[in-house]
Formats: sequence, structure tokens, C-alpha cells
Amino acid sequence: MDLGLHIANFTWSGGSATFVDDLRRTAKTAEDVGFTKISVMDHVWQIGMIGPPEHEMLEAYTALGYLAAVTERVQLLAWVTAAVYREPGLLAKEVTTLDVLSKGRAMLGIGAAWNEEESVGLGLPFPGTAERFERLEETLQICLQMWSDDDGPYAGKHYRLARTLNSPQSVQRPHPPILIGGGGEKKTLRLVAQYAQACNLFDSPDLAHKLEVLRGHCETLGRDYDDIEKTVMGPIDPGPNGENVDATLEHLRDLAALGVTHLQMGVGDGSRTDVLELIGERIIPEAAKL
Repeated sequence: MDLGLHIANFTWSGGSATFVDDLRRTAKTAEDVGFTKISVMDHVWQIGMIGPPEHEMLEAYTALGYLAAVTERVQLLAWVTAAVYREPGLLAKEVTTLDVLSKGRAMLGIGAAWNEEESVGLGLPFPGTAERFERLEETLQICLQMWSDDDGPYAGKHYRLARTLNSPQSVQRPHPPILIGGGGEKKTLRLVAQYAQACNLFDSPDLAHKLEVLRGHCETLGRDYDDIEKTVMGPIDPGPNGENVDATLEHLRDLAALGVTHLQMGVGDGSRTDVLELIGERIIPEAAKL
């Protein structure tokens, strides 16, 4: 099992004076100790389960461009892009640009969006649930067409593109891997089975059930379930002195038994790297054996 680092909180103890240096050091440390992915949220305000909306929040794809410049090996993605915040043609260009500038390390993480408060606050599109999912599927179709040899028009219910030209093309062929986030059983997991190379589910008691639902969609669509990377988002707390390492590894074994191959964990205070170093020393090598 691999571990990745999710940077969702930008309100760090070092404050604004050291923030850029702290971000660079956090990313480089994560890469050096063995994390395989680094992600940021696609939010414009901080979300309630982390902090008040007034807390610092970087725009996702600008931040990922910076992270591409200060790392060399980790995969980079928004976990996950709000499909309705950007026109699909522009989103495909952003992910392609990230892939080119990172020398083939971009992923498209995407979902239907959920944060109405920030959308209304900054005037971003936020249609009803059914339409957001329609737009998500059309966005996936447009991105895949732009990453293909077909630069012809696209005509959907919500989006019309006269020419899907994408130059330069992505480094990764046929396209950067697609991760679809969310556990909706009727729509989201069906989209995973149809379009994605990875799913993302929460590390929760219903995880086994969600994976069985995904398996059912794969059978219906003729997709090989094993071709989809199973990822979860969840906390890792080794304890200040490693006292929780054994319990953490036992939980990772339980996840691996369900077929999970990647866990994406958050960082609380990016002005400190001691927790990342401890995880790199005590947890990542053992998780790799699962």
C-alpha cells in the first residue's frame, strides 16, 4: 500500500512569513520519505471540518504548478476538482499543462462539487445536483476527447466545443490517470467504472459495501474491477513518539484486505515535518509490504 499527502490546511504555525518555504519543505520532505502522491483541495474558501472560511486557501491548479516545480517524482492532483468551477476545455488544458511541466506526473482528480457557500460567495456556477452530475460526465468526455487524436467538435447537453484541440498533448498517454472522488452508489461509482483509473472513498465503516457497489457497476459495464486503483482518504496519526504506529499498521492491513492500495492523509501543520519523517521511517516501508 502507498501513502499520499493531502494538503488541505494552509493555516500553519509559521504564518505568512515562512509559508512558501514551509510549503516547499513539506512537499520535498514528503517526496523524500516515500509518499507517492501530493494533492490539494479544489476549494476557494476553507471548509468547515478544517476551519472557518476566512482561513487561508490557495487556488488548486496554481498551487499544483508550484509543487511540480519543487518536486521530481510524486504524482500531483487536485483531490478533487469541482467539475462545475471551470469550463471543461480549460480544465483539460490545466491538467495537460501540469502534466507537461511535471514531466508526466499529473492526475485528474474530479467530482461533482458540493460547496454551495463558496460558490455563491465568489460567483462560481453551482447548479442543482442532477445537473452537476451531468456536467461532470460531459467534462470527463471532453477531457478524454481532448487527450485523444480526435480534435473535432463536442456537442453535449451543457457544453459545446467547436474544436477540441489540445497542443501540446499530455506527456502521459493515452492520458493522465483519472480519479473520481465520492461514494454515491448510483451515479458516482458508475462514473468510476466507466471512466476512471482510480476511485476515492472515505475510510469509513461502509467502505466494503461501497467497493462491492463499484464491483457491480464494473460487471454491468464490462470493466475489469481490478484495473481500478482503490484509494481512501483518511487520517494517519503515528503519535508524537510513534506510540500509535502498530495500531496504524494494523488498520492499513485491514484496508489492504479489502483491496485498498493507496491511502491519502492530511497534514495538520506544514511548518513542521517531524510527523512526515516519522511516517516515512516507521509506516511507509511496512505499508509497502502489504
